[in-house]
Amino acid sequence: MPNFSLSSSVPKAATAVDIPVFRDQLDGLPSPLKKVAGLQNFSGKTGQTLVTTGDGNRVQVLVGLGAESDFDTESLRLAAAAYGRSVSTHEAVATNLFGMAEGLDTEAALSAVVEGIGLVSYRFSSFKSSPVKLKRVSIVGGGKGLRASLTKASAVMAAVDLARDLVNEPGGSLLPEDFAAKARSVAAESGLKINVWSRSRIARERLGGVLAVTKGSTNAPQFVKLTYTPSRPKGHIALVGKGVTFDSGGLSLKTGTGMMLMKIDMAGAASVLAAMSALPALKVPVAVTGYIPLVENMPSGDAVRPGDVFAARNGKTVEVLNTDAEGRLILADALSLAAESDADAIIDMATLTGSATAALGADYAALMATDDAVADALLAGAAEAGERMWRMPLPPEYRSQLDSSVADLRNIGTSPYGGALTAGLFLKEFTGDKPWAHIDVGLSVFSDANKGWKVKGATGYGVRTLIRTLQAWE
Repeated sequence: MPNFSLSSSVPKAATAVDIPVFRDQLDGLPSPLKKVAGLQNFSGKTGQTLVTTGDGNRVQVLVGLGAESDFDTESLRLAAAAYGRSVSTHEAVATNLFGMAEGLDTEAALSAVVEGIGLVSYRFSSFKSSPVKLKRVSIVGGGKGLRASLTKASAVMAAVDLARDLVNEPGGSLLPEDFAAKARSVAAESGLKINVWSRSRIARERLGGVLAVTKGSTNAPQFVKLTYTPSRPKGHIALVGKGVTFDSGGLSLKTGTGMMLMKIDMAGAASVLAAMSALPALKVPVAVTGYIPLVENMPSGDAVRPGDVFAARNGKTVEVLNTDAEGRLILADALSLAAESDADAIIDMATLTGSATAALGADYAALMATDDAVADALLAGAAEAGERMWRMPLPPEYRSQLDSSVADLRNIGTSPYGGALTAGLFLKEFTGDKPWAHIDVGLSVFSDANKGWKVKGATGYGVRTLIRTLQAWE
């Protein structure tokens, strides 16, 4: 992420600057710009850019804002992303976009500019020799009173980048123990309390789902518990993140193509860890406990078999009929622990089903909830973050699909349809009487192309939604 600063004018060191333009104000451009080559194709729609030659070594970039009547923080975020992408080869740039935010919430507008440029400037460079070029961004028009807001916006972006780094990391170099070690480091740096359980403690805590999934792997499971406690908490929220560091499908083996992206199956865990890492810096007023089960799902001579039965933390027995429906098994234990706590509500985030993506596409996450207030809070947080989310039902008439003849539950429904919904109903069995929301992020955590504020690879989906939801919690 580049370093962001506030400036009263465009610094001399900036080699690029933007000229934001509303679609209906093109006629008001200065005369020299009206002669720019390609201007006839520039309509000013949101996120459209046109790079022009400026004075000396500085280039000017026309950035479309769309219609002024439709302009909002998401328009600003998309315009900032487009500008950031167009100046990615520069080391130091300036932006006038914040000055276009009249009528918008000041802090939200500043965050939108930082996020738009910061999100598209991200590169996963662990295995590449070419460094990121863009290092400094001056936000023109921001006064000293906005320094605290800029610090907060930068903390959020650092959290998003943490999640993206974790999700982009190959499964072979991010084993459960590696994730747990990273969580320790993050907790120490950010001021969170952390406990990490090894296999023996996991067994003593009766986390049968975690133990069942990890049977096929030579790499031991881990269970991370994170705690954030402000001085005067306004409430207590439990966050649960699915942490399958690599998912082969187990004995219900995926295809080769199906396995290619399965390093991302810990994206829920990454988002929970990343969101919590920012809470102390943001002084979020609600207490938060994070529960992160970490496993590999691998085939071996001792892997859990289709038809095997295990007992989860809350005592319910589960018949495993498909070992590739493993995320819900480890979440069952984590949700049970959260349900035993004094949390006011539970929110889980998981790359749980392909059905969610089949229903909503790769840009949306599916939300299911037992409590309307919790669901509304998450939808509002997602809208502020520009992360798309759609609420789906938990149909009680589908619950019978999870009935087993040998156990309390089967881990997959009897119908080939509505898999995201039956997965949600399965998780509900482990939430007790707590208000609960489940976010099936599907493939929204990974992009196969550069578009909007996304770059190819991990998107960090959910981090900003969780942070904004917790910031506004009442």
